Amino acid sequence: MLDRLRHNAGMSDPEPTSFDDEEYAFLRHVRFGELPPAVRPDERVELTETDPRRDRPESTNDDEWHLRLGPGG
Repeated sequence: MLDRLRHNAGMSDPEPTSFDDEEYAFLRHVRFGELPPAVRPDERVELTETDPRRDRPESTNDDEWHLRLGPGG
């Protein structure tokens, strides 16, 4: 018969590993590869939403929503 204590001894969780900033940077590079260059402030553009909101239909009648959702909704 198996000795359960000895059998499970090797299956316990290993000690948690601690990494410094340089090691975390290396691991990020290994996982995600090279990052694209940062966007300079003069290259940024203002965001303009073109799709309608999906949380409400295009109806602008707020009274209709108060009737549907009830008080405080």
